[in-house]
Amino acid sequence: MQASKNKNTEPFYKLSVPKQKTSSEIISEARNFTRTLKTRRPFTPTEEQRRLFGSGSSRALQSRPPSVFSLHASSFDLTESRPVSGVRLSPLKHKPVLVTSAKDEDSSISFPKTLPDAAEIRKVSNARARLFRRTSWGNFLSAKTMPPDQKEEKLDSEQPAMMNDLCRTNNDCLAEQRSNTPWSGESRQLICNEHISGLESRDFIKGTAGKLLFQMRGERCVNSDGRFADEEQQFPCEQMKKPGPSQPRNTGWEGRETGLQVETGINESEEEEIFWHLKVLPILHELEKEDNVENLCLACTKLYQALNEGNMLGKRFKRRNMLLKMLYKLVDIDSDPLCLKLAKIILSMKVDGKNLLSVCKLAFKICRNEKNDYIIQNDCLLDCLLEVLRTEDLQKNNEALLYCMGALKFMSGNAVLLNEMVKKGAVEMFLQLMKQINNIKENDRYFSNLGHLLVQLTATLRNLADLAPARRQLIRSGAASELCVALEQRMRDKDVCTYIVRIFSKLSSYNDFCAALADCSRCYVLFLALLNKHQKQQDLVIRILFILGNLTAKNDQPREQFFQEKGSINTLISLFQTYHELDLNTQKWYQEKGREEKNQPNHPSEAEDVLIKLIRVLANLSVHPNIGAALAVAHHVVELLVTVLEYKSVDECEELVINAAITINNLSYYKVKSSAVQDKKLHIAEMLLKLLMSNSMDGVVEAVRAFGNLSRYHEICDFIIQKKIHKFMIALLDAKKQDVCFSACGVLLNLTVDKNKRAFLMEEGGIGKLVDCLQDFGPSDWQLACLICKTLWNYSENITSLASCFGEDTETLLVLLTSLLDAELALDYSLDRDVRDYHRLYWEREFKPVAEKLLERIQNHQ
Repeated sequence: MQASKNKNTEPFYKLSVPKQKTSSEIISEARNFTRTLKTRRPFTPTEEQRRLFGSGSSRALQSRPPSVFSLHASSFDLTESRPVSGVRLSPLKHKPVLVTSAKDEDSSISFPKTLPDAAEIRKVSNARARLFRRTSWGNFLSAKTMPPDQKEEKLDSEQPAMMNDLCRTNNDCLAEQRSNTPWSGESRQLICNEHISGLESRDFIKGTAGKLLFQMRGERCVNSDGRFADEEQQFPCEQMKKPGPSQPRNTGWEGRETGLQVETGINESEEEEIFWHLKVLPILHELEKEDNVENLCLACTKLYQALNEGNMLGKRFKRRNMLLKMLYKLVDIDSDPLCLKLAKIILSMKVDGKNLLSVCKLAFKICRNEKNDYIIQNDCLLDCLLEVLRTEDLQKNNEALLYCMGALKFMSGNAVLLNEMVKKGAVEMFLQLMKQINNIKENDRYFSNLGHLLVQLTATLRNLADLAPARRQLIRSGAASELCVALEQRMRDKDVCTYIVRIFSKLSSYNDFCAALADCSRCYVLFLALLNKHQKQQDLVIRILFILGNLTAKNDQPREQFFQEKGSINTLISLFQTYHELDLNTQKWYQEKGREEKNQPNHPSEAEDVLIKLIRVLANLSVHPNIGAALAVAHHVVELLVTVLEYKSVDECEELVINAAITINNLSYYKVKSSAVQDKKLHIAEMLLKLLMSNSMDGVVEAVRAFGNLSRYHEICDFIIQKKIHKFMIALLDAKKQDVCFSACGVLLNLTVDKNKRAFLMEEGGIGKLVDCLQDFGPSDWQLACLICKTLWNYSENITSLASCFGEDTETLLVLLTSLLDAELALDYSLDRDVRDYHRLYWEREFKPVAEKLLERIQNHQ
C-alpha cells in the first residue's frame, strides 16, 4: 500500500516510454509533461508595385540602380552589333616598307594591279553593305553609299549618312555594276535580289530556287566574252566545269575582299544567301513600311520564326549588324507587346556589352507591368532570360544580369510563369549563379554591385519556395548551405539578409529542409549574429525566431547546438525585454487615447508576434531535460513569462498568453534546486486562476495542465481547495473531451495523495464522473484509463465499505474493470498494427497493473 502511495506522488504526466519509438506514439505527444509549440509563419505582404528594390529596402536611392528609366534606340550601341569573325589573322613577321617612288620600287616585289574604275567598285561594295541600313523611318531599305576614303567605322555609326548627292538605289547600283564591272560576289547579290524579288511565287520557291541553289554550288555559266550570263540565262546552267587539282575552285566570289568581307570576316553560304532573300528580306520590307503596332508584332513573330528556321540567330550571321540596327530603331515605338517581340529577337542574336544591358532593361521594363504577364506567358522571353543567366559573364555583365534577374523576379510573381521556371530548370541555374556570387570576396571591386544582383536572386528564390517541386530541387542542390554562405558574407546587407531569412522561414516549415538546415552548424551563429545586429528590425527578428522555433521543434540535437552557442539565451532574454517594453508602451499609448474600439490595435501586434515566436523557442528548448532544467533556474526567463500573464489578458492576445502558460508548465515539470518556478509557484497559480476563468477553452486546458504539475506541491494543493478549483476540475470531467478529462484527472490524482483532501470526490459527485469517463474513453485511451484507476486507488486507500466509498457506482465499476482487463474484449485487433501495438503497450504496462489491484480491493470488500 505504501509503495503504491509513493508511486502516485510522482508527477502524474510521467509516462513509461518504449525503447523503440513507433509511429503510433506520436498520438501521445500531446500528453507529454513538456510540449513543443506550433505557430503561424510570419505574413509577408505583396508589394503594391513591382520594383527592383522593395519599398522597405535599406538601400539609399542614390546608391542603387534605378527601377524606372528611359529607353530609346539611342540606348543601344551599333558598333557592338558586328558578328563574330571565325578567322584570326596572324601578325606580320616583318615590317612593311613603304615605296615612295617608282625608282625605289624593288623589281622583285609584285604589287596588285589596279582594276579599271576601282572607285566605282568600292562604291558598289559599300552600297551593298549598307543596302539595308536604316537611315530614317521612311527609307530604311534605301542604300546610301559613302566615298571610298570614308573610314570603315562610319558604316556602323548610329547617325544617318548625310551625303545625299551620293545616294543611289538598289537598281542604280545594279545598273552601274552591270555596265562597269565584271561579275563579282557583291554584284551577284544585287542581281539575285532583283531577280528573286520578282519571282516570289510558290512555284519559284519549289522549283527554280532549287536549280539556283544547285548552280551556285557548282561553276558559273559564262558567255563567250568571259562574263557570267545574265540572270535570265542562268536557269538552267548546262555548262559545268569541274575544278581540277591545279585549278582552284571558282565560285564567283573573287570580289569578297571588298565590302562586307572586310566588315565581318565571315563567308556567307549560298543557302543563307537564298534564304535571306526568300524568307527574311520580305519581312524586313514589311517592318519598314508598316505603321500598325499589331501588324508590326505579327511581322516580328514571322521574323523570329524565319531567323530560327534559317539558323540565323546568334552571333555568326553576316547581316546581323544591319538587322539589329533596324530592331533597335523600332524600340522607339512605345508598345510593350512590340518591345516584347523585339527583346526576344535581340536576346536571341546574342548581343553583348551595352546592347545586352539595354535589352535586359527593355525586358525588365516589360515585366515590371503586371498587365503584361499574359503576353509574356505566350512568348519565349523566359527562355531567353534564363539563357542570359546561364551563359553571360558575371563580372563583365553584372548590371545586365541585375536587370535580367529583376525581370525574372517579376515573372516569379505570376503562378503560371513560376511553374514554367521550375520546369525549365531555373532553380539549378539560380543556385549556380549564387555560387558564383559567393566566390566573389568582399575585397573584390565587384562585391558591392553583385549585392544588388543577389537581392533579385534571393527574392526570386523566395517565390519559388512556395512550390513543392522547387523545394525538392533546393534540398537536392544543397541550397541551405549555399544560402548560409551568402548570409555570412552579406551580414551588413539588410536586404539580402531579409530575403534569405524569408526563404528559410518558408522552407523550414517542412521537415526535410529543416533537417538540411540543421545540418549547417554555422546557421545558429549566423542567426544569433543577425538578432544582435538587427534587434529592432521586427520583420527580420520575427522570421529568425520562427526559423529557430522550427529547428528546435523536432529533436534534441538542434536544441543542444543552439543552447551551446555563446550568448544564445542572453540574446533571447534581451529580445524579450526589448519587445516586451515596446508592447507595454504601445498598450499604454492606446489606453491614453481612449478605449474606443476603433482606437484599439489589431492583435497580435508586431511586438506581440515577436514575443509569441520567442516564447515558442523557449518552450521547444525546455523539452530537452538538461536545457529545461537550466531554464527553470533562469530567473530572468521565468520573470518575463510571468509578466506576460500579468499584463496581458487572453482576450487581447490569446496565443501569446497560452504560449507563456505552456512554457511555464514545461519549466514547472523540472523539480530542481533553486527553481524559479518553485519560488514563484503561488504567484503563478494566481495568474493561472485568471486564465482558468477566461472564455478561452484552449486557455482553460493549458491552465489545468499547469495546475497538474504545480499540484505536486502541498502549497498549491491548499490553494486549489481554498479557491475551490477542485470543483472546476470535477466539472471538466463532463467535457466529453479526452484531453480535458486527462488534464483534470491529473490534478484530482495529485489532490488525492493527501488523505485529508479525498472526501471532496464523493461530495461533488466526482466518483460517478470518473467512472463515466472510464466507460466512455477507457477502451480507446489507456493512458486516461490508467489515470482514473490511480485516482480511485488513492481515494479508496482507507476503504471500510464499498457503499461508503463508491456508493451506487460500485457495481458499474466492478463490471467495467472486469471487462477492461479481458484482453480479447478490451483490445481492438482491427486497428493498424502500429496503433494496436501502441494500445497493447499502455494496456499492459500502465493500465493493467493498477486496474488489477483496484479490482482486487473492490472484490475483497464485496
